[in-house]
Amino acid sequence: MGLMTAQEYKDSLNDGRIVYYKGRKIDNVATDPDLKACVETLAVDYEMAHDPRYKELALVYDEELGENISRYYHTPQNGQDLLKQLELIIKATELGDGYIPLAHDIGADALNAIAITARAMKDAGKVYLERIENFRTYLKKTDKCIVAGVTDVKGDRSLRPSDPKQNHPDFNVRIVERNDQGIIVRGAKVHITGAAYAHEFFVIPCRAMTDADADYAVAFAIQANAKGIRQIVRPFHGRISDMEFPVKRELRRMHTDSLIIFDDVFVPWERVFLCGEVKFAASIVYNFALMHRRTGCAYRIPLSEQLLGAAVAIADYNGVADAPHVREKITECVIYLETLSALSRSACLDFVDHAGIPVPNPMTTNIAKYHFAHNYHKIVEIVQDLAGGLLVTAPTYQDWCNPETHDDIDKYLGGKAGLPTEARLRMFDLIRRMTSADLETICLHGEGSPYAERMTILMEARGLIKKCKQIVEELAAIKK
Repeated sequence: MGLMTAQEYKDSLNDGRIVYYKGRKIDNVATDPDLKACVETLAVDYEMAHDPRYKELALVYDEELGENISRYYHTPQNGQDLLKQLELIIKATELGDGYIPLAHDIGADALNAIAITARAMKDAGKVYLERIENFRTYLKKTDKCIVAGVTDVKGDRSLRPSDPKQNHPDFNVRIVERNDQGIIVRGAKVHITGAAYAHEFFVIPCRAMTDADADYAVAFAIQANAKGIRQIVRPFHGRISDMEFPVKRELRRMHTDSLIIFDDVFVPWERVFLCGEVKFAASIVYNFALMHRRTGCAYRIPLSEQLLGAAVAIADYNGVADAPHVREKITECVIYLETLSALSRSACLDFVDHAGIPVPNPMTTNIAKYHFAHNYHKIVEIVQDLAGGLLVTAPTYQDWCNPETHDDIDKYLGGKAGLPTEARLRMFDLIRRMTSADLETICLHGEGSPYAERMTILMEARGLIKKCKQIVEELAAIKK
Protein backbone atom coordinates (compact mmCIF):
# COMPACT_ATOMS: atom_id res chain seq x y z
CA MET A 1 0.00 0.00 0.00
CA GLY A 2 2.85 2.43 0.81
CA LEU A 3 2.51 5.90 2.25
CA MET A 4 -1.09 7.04 2.68
CA THR A 5 -2.35 10.37 1.48
CA ALA A 6 -4.52 12.41 3.83
CA GLN A 7 -7.58 11.59 1.73
CA GLU A 8 -6.80 7.85 1.75
CA TYR A 9 -6.53 8.04 5.52
CA LYS A 10 -9.93 9.72 5.83
CA ASP A 11 -11.57 7.26 3.41
CA SER A 12 -10.16 4.28 5.31
CA LEU A 13 -11.98 5.22 8.52
CA ASN A 14 -15.38 4.15 7.19
CA ASP A 15 -14.75 0.57 8.32
CA GLY A 16 -17.66 -0.38 10.57
CA ARG A 17 -16.03 0.57 13.87
CA ILE A 18 -18.37 1.13 16.81
CA VAL A 19 -18.03 4.64 18.23
CA TYR A 20 -20.45 6.50 20.51
CA TYR A 21 -20.17 10.26 20.82
CA LYS A 22 -22.42 12.71 22.70
CA GLY A 23 -25.01 10.02 23.27
CA ARG A 24 -25.24 8.80 19.69
CA LYS A 25 -23.67 6.10 17.54
CA ILE A 26 -21.46 7.50 14.78
CA ASP A 27 -21.82 6.14 11.24
CA ASN A 28 -18.51 7.50 9.89
CA VAL A 29 -16.05 9.39 12.11
CA ALA A 30 -14.46 11.09 9.08
CA THR A 31 -17.70 12.81 8.07
CA ASP A 32 -19.29 13.44 11.47
CA PRO A 33 -19.80 17.21 11.94
CA ASP A 34 -17.74 17.25 15.16
CA LEU A 35 -15.25 14.43 14.77
CA LYS A 36 -14.18 15.30 11.23
CA ALA A 37 -12.36 18.35 12.63
CA CYS A 38 -10.26 16.03 14.81
CA VAL A 39 -9.65 13.80 11.79
CA GLU A 40 -8.32 16.85 9.94
CA THR A 41 -5.87 17.49 12.76
CA LEU A 42 -4.56 13.93 12.67
CA ALA A 43 -4.33 14.09 8.87
CA VAL A 44 -1.54 16.68 9.20
CA ASP A 45 0.92 13.80 9.62
CA TYR A 46 -0.18 12.33 6.31
CA GLU A 47 -0.06 15.72 4.59
CA MET A 48 3.53 16.29 5.72
CA ALA A 49 4.71 13.02 4.17
CA HIS A 50 3.66 14.26 0.72
CA ASP A 51 4.73 17.88 1.12
CA PRO A 52 8.18 18.56 -0.46
CA ARG A 53 8.94 21.01 2.37
CA TYR A 54 8.75 18.28 5.02
CA LYS A 55 9.57 15.00 3.26
CA GLU A 56 13.16 14.94 4.52
CA LEU A 57 11.92 15.36 8.07
CA ALA A 58 8.86 13.10 7.84
CA LEU A 59 10.32 10.18 5.87
CA VAL A 60 13.21 7.73 6.03
CA TYR A 61 14.41 5.51 3.19
CA ASP A 62 14.08 1.90 4.28
CA GLU A 63 16.84 -0.24 2.74
CA GLU A 64 14.98 -3.52 3.29
CA LEU A 65 11.76 -2.35 1.63
CA GLY A 66 13.49 -0.14 -0.91
CA GLU A 67 11.10 2.76 -0.34
CA ASN A 68 10.38 5.72 1.89
CA ILE A 69 8.55 5.03 5.13
CA SER A 70 7.27 7.18 7.98
CA ARG A 71 10.13 8.25 10.22
CA TYR A 72 8.06 7.17 13.21
CA TYR A 73 8.26 3.49 12.24
CA HIS A 74 12.01 3.58 11.61
CA THR A 75 13.98 1.99 14.46
CA PRO A 76 16.21 4.80 15.80
CA GLN A 77 19.92 4.14 15.48
CA ASN A 78 21.48 7.10 17.29
CA GLY A 79 20.85 10.44 18.96
CA GLN A 80 20.35 12.22 15.65
CA ASP A 81 17.46 9.87 14.84
CA LEU A 82 15.86 10.71 18.18
CA LEU A 83 16.38 14.42 17.56
CA LYS A 84 14.82 14.17 14.09
CA GLN A 85 11.77 12.47 15.61
CA LEU A 86 11.53 15.28 18.18
CA GLU A 87 11.76 17.93 15.45
CA LEU A 88 9.14 16.11 13.37
CA ILE A 89 6.65 16.08 16.26
CA ILE A 90 7.34 19.76 16.97
CA LYS A 91 6.77 20.73 13.34
CA ALA A 92 3.61 18.60 13.04
CA THR A 93 2.23 20.23 16.19
CA GLU A 94 3.04 23.68 14.83
CA LEU A 95 1.19 22.85 11.60
CA GLY A 96 -1.74 21.67 13.73
CA ASP A 97 -1.94 25.13 15.30
CA GLY A 98 -0.57 23.73 18.55
CA TYR A 99 -2.78 20.63 18.47
CA ILE A 100 -1.18 17.22 18.21
CA PRO A 101 -1.55 15.25 14.94
CA LEU A 102 -0.53 11.92 16.65
CA ALA A 103 -1.14 9.65 13.64
CA HIS A 104 2.03 7.71 14.33
CA ASP A 105 3.98 9.07 17.29
CA ILE A 106 2.19 7.49 20.28
CA GLY A 107 1.99 4.14 18.51
CA ALA A 108 5.69 4.36 17.66
CA ASP A 109 6.48 4.89 21.34
CA ALA A 110 4.62 1.68 22.20
CA LEU A 111 6.20 -0.15 19.26
CA ASN A 112 9.71 0.62 20.48
CA ALA A 113 8.84 -0.10 24.11
CA ILE A 114 7.59 -3.57 23.15
CA ALA A 115 10.67 -4.21 20.99
CA ILE A 116 13.02 -3.21 23.83
CA THR A 117 11.18 -5.51 26.22
CA ALA A 118 11.26 -8.43 23.80
CA ARG A 119 15.03 -7.97 23.35
CA ALA A 120 15.51 -7.81 27.12
CA MET A 121 13.70 -11.14 27.51
CA LYS A 122 16.54 -12.75 25.50
CA ASP A 123 15.73 -16.35 24.46
CA ALA A 124 12.29 -16.21 26.05
CA GLY A 125 11.50 -13.15 23.99
CA LYS A 126 12.59 -14.39 20.57
CA VAL A 127 9.07 -15.18 19.45
CA TYR A 128 7.81 -11.82 20.68
CA LEU A 129 10.69 -9.98 19.01
CA GLU A 130 9.94 -11.70 15.70
CA ARG A 131 6.26 -10.79 16.03
CA ILE A 132 6.85 -7.14 16.91
CA GLU A 133 9.37 -6.65 14.10
CA ASN A 134 6.97 -8.29 11.65
CA PHE A 135 4.32 -5.89 12.91
CA ARG A 136 6.75 -2.98 12.46
CA THR A 137 7.17 -4.07 8.84
CA TYR A 138 3.38 -4.17 8.47
CA LEU A 139 3.16 -0.57 9.76
CA LYS A 140 5.97 0.52 7.43
CA LYS A 141 4.16 -0.98 4.45
CA THR A 142 0.64 0.17 5.27
CA ASP A 143 1.32 3.52 7.02
CA LYS A 144 -1.55 2.76 9.41
CA CYS A 145 -2.33 5.14 12.26
CA ILE A 146 -1.88 3.36 15.59
CA VAL A 147 -2.37 4.69 19.12
CA ALA A 148 -1.52 3.17 22.49
CA GLY A 149 -4.09 1.86 24.94
CA VAL A 150 -2.22 2.07 28.23
CA THR A 151 -4.36 3.22 31.16
CA ASP A 152 -6.72 0.63 32.64
CA VAL A 153 -9.84 1.83 34.42
CA LYS A 154 -8.47 0.08 37.56
CA GLY A 155 -11.58 -0.03 39.79
CA ASP A 156 -10.43 0.16 43.43
CA ARG A 157 -6.92 1.52 43.01
CA SER A 158 -5.82 0.23 46.40
CA LEU A 159 -6.28 -3.34 45.11
CA ARG A 160 -4.27 -5.31 42.58
CA PRO A 161 -5.93 -6.26 39.26
CA SER A 162 -6.45 -9.88 40.36
CA ASP A 163 -7.63 -9.13 43.89
CA PRO A 164 -10.99 -10.89 44.50
CA LYS A 165 -12.12 -7.86 46.50
CA GLN A 166 -12.49 -5.92 43.25
CA ASN A 167 -16.15 -5.59 42.26
CA HIS A 168 -15.39 -7.60 39.12
CA PRO A 169 -12.20 -8.88 37.43
CA ASP A 170 -12.42 -6.71 34.29
CA PHE A 171 -11.19 -3.34 35.58
CA ASN A 172 -7.87 -4.17 33.91
CA VAL A 173 -7.63 -5.76 30.46
CA ARG A 174 -7.04 -9.49 30.91
CA ILE A 175 -6.78 -12.77 29.05
CA VAL A 176 -9.92 -14.87 29.49
CA GLU A 177 -8.97 -17.66 27.08
CA ARG A 178 -5.96 -19.06 25.23
CA ASN A 179 -6.33 -21.39 22.24
CA ASP A 180 -4.40 -22.57 19.19
CA GLN A 181 -5.30 -19.47 17.19
CA GLY A 182 -4.66 -16.78 19.80
CA ILE A 183 -6.11 -15.22 22.93
CA ILE A 184 -9.44 -13.69 23.94
CA VAL A 185 -9.31 -10.55 26.06
CA ARG A 186 -11.80 -8.61 28.16
CA GLY A 187 -11.66 -5.28 30.01
CA ALA A 188 -11.42 -1.56 29.28
CA LYS A 189 -8.87 1.16 28.65
CA VAL A 190 -9.49 4.85 29.33
CA HIS A 191 -7.96 8.24 28.34
CA ILE A 192 -7.04 6.85 24.90
CA THR A 193 -6.47 9.95 22.81
CA GLY A 194 -7.40 9.83 19.13
CA ALA A 195 -8.61 6.22 19.26
CA ALA A 196 -11.94 7.06 17.59
CA TYR A 197 -10.16 7.77 14.30
CA ALA A 198 -7.07 5.52 14.49
CA HIS A 199 -6.73 2.30 12.50
CA GLU A 200 -5.12 0.17 15.21
CA PHE A 201 -4.45 0.05 18.95
CA PHE A 202 -1.42 -1.20 20.84
CA VAL A 203 -2.68 -2.48 24.18
CA ILE A 204 -0.02 -2.68 26.91
CA PRO A 205 -0.05 -2.96 30.73
CA CYS A 206 -0.08 0.21 32.81
CA ARG A 207 1.62 -1.15 35.94
CA ALA A 208 3.94 -3.79 37.37
CA MET A 209 2.38 -7.22 37.94
CA THR A 210 2.70 -10.07 40.44
CA ASP A 211 2.38 -13.78 39.70
CA ALA A 212 -1.31 -13.62 40.66
CA ASP A 213 -1.81 -11.02 37.92
CA ALA A 214 -0.52 -13.23 35.08
CA ASP A 215 -3.69 -12.94 33.02
CA TYR A 216 -3.34 -9.14 33.12
CA ALA A 217 0.26 -9.15 31.87
CA VAL A 218 -0.71 -8.87 28.22
CA ALA A 219 0.34 -6.75 25.26
CA PHE A 220 -1.07 -6.95 21.76
CA ALA A 221 -2.16 -5.02 18.67
CA ILE A 222 -5.75 -4.99 17.42
CA GLN A 223 -7.76 -3.23 14.70
CA ALA A 224 -10.16 -0.52 15.82
CA ASN A 225 -13.02 -2.27 14.03
CA ALA A 226 -12.37 -5.73 15.49
CA LYS A 227 -15.40 -7.64 16.72
CA GLY A 228 -16.12 -6.93 20.40
CA ILE A 229 -14.52 -3.46 20.50
CA ARG A 230 -16.63 -0.38 21.15
CA GLN A 231 -15.66 3.13 22.11
CA ILE A 232 -17.40 5.82 24.14
CA VAL A 233 -15.82 9.16 23.28
CA ARG A 234 -15.38 12.24 25.44
CA PRO A 235 -14.89 15.44 23.40
CA PHE A 236 -12.44 18.21 24.13
CA HIS A 237 -13.69 21.75 23.74
CA GLY A 238 -12.12 23.04 20.56
CA ARG A 239 -14.89 24.55 18.49
CA ILE A 240 -15.10 28.31 18.03
CA SER A 241 -18.56 29.28 19.20
CA ASP A 242 -20.75 31.94 17.62
CA MET A 243 -19.87 34.15 20.58
CA GLU A 244 -16.19 34.34 19.47
CA PHE A 245 -14.60 36.21 16.61
CA PRO A 246 -14.36 33.90 13.58
CA VAL A 247 -10.99 33.12 11.98
CA LYS A 248 -10.48 32.76 8.24
CA ARG A 249 -7.98 29.91 8.28
CA GLU A 250 -9.14 26.39 8.99
CA LEU A 251 -9.09 25.79 12.73
CA ARG A 252 -7.53 22.56 13.96
CA ARG A 253 -9.10 20.81 16.92
CA MET A 254 -8.01 19.22 20.14
CA HIS A 255 -8.51 15.46 20.06
CA THR A 256 -11.14 13.32 21.72
CA ASP A 257 -10.41 10.67 24.34
CA SER A 258 -11.99 7.21 24.33
CA LEU A 259 -13.16 4.68 26.85
CA ILE A 260 -12.45 1.48 24.88
CA ILE A 261 -14.35 -1.65 25.87
CA PHE A 262 -12.88 -5.03 24.92
CA ASP A 263 -15.80 -7.45 25.06
CA ASP A 264 -14.24 -10.90 24.53
CA VAL A 265 -12.03 -9.73 21.66
CA PHE A 266 -10.02 -12.33 19.74
CA VAL A 267 -6.34 -11.50 19.11
CA PRO A 268 -4.32 -13.83 16.83
CA TRP A 269 -0.98 -15.04 18.17
CA GLU A 270 1.04 -13.06 15.61
CA ARG A 271 -0.30 -9.86 17.24
CA VAL A 272 0.41 -10.94 20.85
CA PHE A 273 3.62 -9.49 22.35
CA LEU A 274 3.28 -10.42 26.04
CA CYS A 275 1.18 -13.20 27.48
CA GLY A 276 1.54 -13.83 31.19
CA GLU A 277 5.23 -12.93 31.68
CA VAL A 278 4.53 -10.76 34.71
CA LYS A 279 8.06 -9.60 35.41
CA PHE A 280 8.26 -7.89 32.01
CA ALA A 281 5.03 -5.89 32.32
CA ALA A 282 6.86 -3.12 34.18
CA SER A 283 9.54 -2.99 31.45
CA ILE A 284 6.97 -2.16 28.79
CA VAL A 285 5.39 0.47 31.06
CA TYR A 286 8.75 2.06 31.88
CA ASN A 287 10.03 2.21 28.32
CA PHE A 288 6.74 3.47 26.94
CA ALA A 289 6.57 6.20 29.59
CA LEU A 290 10.14 7.23 28.77
CA MET A 291 9.52 7.39 25.03
CA HIS A 292 6.15 9.06 25.41
CA ARG A 293 7.36 11.74 27.83
CA ARG A 294 9.92 12.78 25.20
CA THR A 295 7.04 12.89 22.71
CA GLY A 296 4.93 14.87 25.19
CA CYS A 297 7.70 17.45 25.60
CA ALA A 298 7.77 17.89 21.83
CA TYR A 299 4.02 18.57 21.82
CA ARG A 300 4.43 21.25 24.48
CA ILE A 301 7.20 23.27 22.83
CA PRO A 302 4.83 24.85 20.25
CA LEU A 303 2.21 25.35 22.98
CA SER A 304 4.80 27.11 25.15
CA GLU A 305 5.70 29.33 22.20
CA GLN A 306 2.02 30.24 21.89
CA LEU A 307 1.80 31.09 25.59
CA LEU A 308 4.86 33.33 25.35
CA GLY A 309 3.44 34.99 22.24
CA ALA A 310 0.09 35.56 23.93
CA ALA A 311 1.76 37.10 26.98
CA VAL A 312 3.78 39.49 24.81
CA ALA A 313 0.84 40.38 22.56
CA ILE A 314 -1.73 41.09 25.29
CA ALA A 315 0.79 43.10 27.33
CA ASP A 316 1.41 45.21 24.23
CA TYR A 317 -2.30 45.55 23.44
CA ASN A 318 -3.00 46.64 27.02
CA GLY A 319 -0.20 49.22 26.82
CA VAL A 320 1.86 47.77 29.67
CA ALA A 321 4.65 45.99 27.79
CA ASP A 322 7.40 48.26 29.15
CA ALA A 323 6.38 48.10 32.82
CA PRO A 324 9.17 46.47 34.88
CA HIS A 325 6.92 43.87 36.53
CA VAL A 326 5.49 42.92 33.12
CA ARG A 327 8.99 42.48 31.67
CA GLU A 328 9.71 40.14 34.60
CA LYS A 329 6.64 38.09 33.75
CA ILE A 330 7.69 37.87 30.08
CA THR A 331 11.15 36.76 31.21
CA GLU A 332 9.57 33.90 33.19
CA CYS A 333 7.78 32.75 30.03
CA VAL A 334 11.03 32.86 28.04
CA ILE A 335 12.87 30.81 30.69
CA TYR A 336 10.01 28.30 30.76
CA LEU A 337 10.07 27.79 26.98
CA GLU A 338 13.83 27.70 26.52
CA THR A 339 14.38 25.31 29.45
CA LEU A 340 11.84 22.87 28.01
CA SER A 341 13.34 23.11 24.53
CA ALA A 342 16.94 22.68 25.70
CA LEU A 343 16.17 19.74 27.99
CA SER A 344 14.14 17.98 25.28
CA ARG A 345 16.93 18.24 22.72
CA SER A 346 19.62 17.35 25.23
CA ALA A 347 17.71 14.17 26.18
CA CYS A 348 17.91 12.99 22.56
CA LEU A 349 21.60 13.72 22.05
CA ASP A 350 22.59 12.34 25.48
CA PHE A 351 20.70 9.10 24.78
CA VAL A 352 21.16 5.77 26.54
CA ASP A 353 21.03 2.26 25.09
CA HIS A 354 18.10 0.03 26.03
CA ALA A 355 18.59 -3.47 24.61
CA GLY A 356 20.28 -2.11 21.51
CA ILE A 357 17.78 0.69 20.84
CA PRO A 358 18.78 4.28 21.67
CA VAL A 359 16.24 6.03 23.92
CA PRO A 360 16.16 9.61 25.24
CA ASN A 361 18.12 10.12 28.44
CA PRO A 362 15.68 8.96 31.15
CA MET A 363 16.56 11.53 33.81
CA THR A 364 16.71 14.49 31.43
CA THR A 365 13.45 13.47 29.76
CA ASN A 366 11.59 13.22 33.05
CA ILE A 367 13.04 16.53 34.27
CA ALA A 368 11.86 18.16 31.02
CA LYS A 369 8.36 16.74 31.40
CA TYR A 370 8.21 17.64 35.10
CA HIS A 371 9.40 21.17 34.34
CA PHE A 372 6.63 21.63 31.82
CA ALA A 373 3.78 20.17 33.90
CA HIS A 374 4.86 21.59 37.28
CA ASN A 375 5.26 25.14 35.99
CA TYR A 376 2.43 25.16 33.44
CA HIS A 377 -0.15 26.76 35.72
CA LYS A 378 2.34 29.47 36.67
CA ILE A 379 2.72 30.45 33.00
CA VAL A 380 -1.03 30.30 32.43
CA GLU A 381 -1.47 32.55 35.46
CA ILE A 382 0.98 35.06 33.97
CA VAL A 383 -0.89 35.15 30.65
CA GLN A 384 -4.26 35.50 32.35
CA ASP A 385 -2.92 38.16 34.73
CA LEU A 386 -1.53 40.20 31.82
CA ALA A 387 -4.86 39.89 30.01
CA GLY A 388 -6.85 41.22 32.96
CA GLY A 389 -10.49 40.80 33.94
CA LEU A 390 -11.82 41.49 30.44
CA LEU A 391 -10.59 38.03 29.56
CA VAL A 392 -13.74 36.66 31.19
CA THR A 393 -16.11 39.63 31.21
CA ALA A 394 -15.76 41.20 27.75
CA PRO A 395 -18.90 41.29 25.57
CA THR A 396 -19.19 38.63 22.87
CA TYR A 397 -18.70 38.70 19.12
CA GLN A 398 -22.48 38.75 18.80
CA ASP A 399 -22.52 42.03 20.75
CA TRP A 400 -19.72 43.36 18.54
CA CYS A 401 -21.86 42.63 15.47
CA ASN A 402 -24.97 44.25 16.95
CA PRO A 403 -25.27 47.82 15.55
CA GLU A 404 -26.87 48.92 18.81
CA THR A 405 -23.85 47.92 20.95
CA HIS A 406 -20.91 47.89 18.52
CA ASP A 407 -19.89 51.53 18.90
CA ASP A 408 -19.96 51.38 22.70
CA ILE A 409 -17.70 48.32 22.70
CA ASP A 410 -15.39 49.84 20.13
CA LYS A 411 -15.06 53.07 22.14
CA TYR A 412 -14.76 51.77 25.68
CA LEU A 413 -12.85 48.49 25.24
CA GLY A 414 -9.99 49.88 23.19
CA GLY A 415 -6.50 49.50 24.59
CA LYS A 416 -3.19 50.83 23.29
CA ALA A 417 -3.51 53.91 21.10
CA GLY A 418 -3.60 53.05 17.42
CA LEU A 419 -4.61 49.42 18.02
CA PRO A 420 -8.07 48.38 16.81
CA THR A 421 -10.40 47.27 19.59
CA GLU A 422 -11.20 44.16 17.56
CA ALA A 423 -7.55 43.00 17.79
CA ARG A 424 -7.68 43.15 21.58
CA LEU A 425 -10.99 41.27 21.72
CA ARG A 426 -9.68 38.61 19.35
CA MET A 427 -6.66 38.06 21.59
CA PHE A 428 -8.97 37.58 24.58
CA ASP A 429 -10.83 34.90 22.62
CA LEU A 430 -7.58 33.11 21.75
CA ILE A 431 -6.25 33.22 25.32
CA ARG A 432 -9.51 31.79 26.67
CA ARG A 433 -9.23 28.86 24.26
CA MET A 434 -5.53 28.34 25.00
CA THR A 435 -6.00 28.27 28.77
CA SER A 436 -9.20 26.22 28.95
CA ALA A 437 -9.72 23.67 31.72
CA ASP A 438 -9.34 20.73 29.32
CA LEU A 439 -5.91 21.89 28.24
CA GLU A 440 -4.84 22.50 31.82
CA THR A 441 -5.77 18.94 32.79
CA ILE A 442 -4.03 17.27 29.86
CA CYS A 443 -0.90 19.37 30.35
CA LEU A 444 -0.75 18.30 33.99
CA HIS A 445 -1.53 14.59 33.62
CA GLY A 446 -0.67 13.76 30.00
CA GLU A 447 2.21 11.25 29.71
CA GLY A 448 2.06 10.76 33.49
CA SER A 449 1.46 13.03 36.45
CA PRO A 450 4.23 15.24 37.90
CA TYR A 451 4.61 12.80 40.80
CA ALA A 452 5.25 9.98 38.33
CA GLU A 453 8.09 12.02 36.83
CA ARG A 454 9.52 12.76 40.29
CA MET A 455 9.52 9.05 41.15
CA THR A 456 11.36 8.24 37.93
CA ILE A 457 13.86 11.06 38.39
CA LEU A 458 14.77 9.80 41.86
CA MET A 459 15.06 6.22 40.61
CA GLU A 460 17.30 7.26 37.71
CA ALA A 461 19.41 9.44 40.03
CA ARG A 462 20.51 6.61 42.32
CA GLY A 463 23.95 6.41 40.74
CA LEU A 464 24.35 10.18 40.76
CA ILE A 465 23.28 10.44 44.40
CA LYS A 466 25.77 7.74 45.43
CA LYS A 467 28.57 9.43 43.48
CA CYS A 468 27.89 12.86 45.02
CA LYS A 469 27.79 11.41 48.51
CA GLN A 470 31.17 9.75 47.93
CA ILE A 471 32.61 13.06 46.72
CA VAL A 472 31.79 14.89 49.94
CA GLU A 473 32.85 11.96 52.14
CA GLU A 474 36.26 12.01 50.48
CA LEU A 475 36.47 15.79 50.94
CA ALA A 476 35.66 15.32 54.63
CA ALA A 477 38.24 12.50 54.93
CA ILE A 478 35.57 10.04 56.06
CA LYS A 479 36.66 6.43 55.73
CA LYS A 480 34.24 3.53 55.63
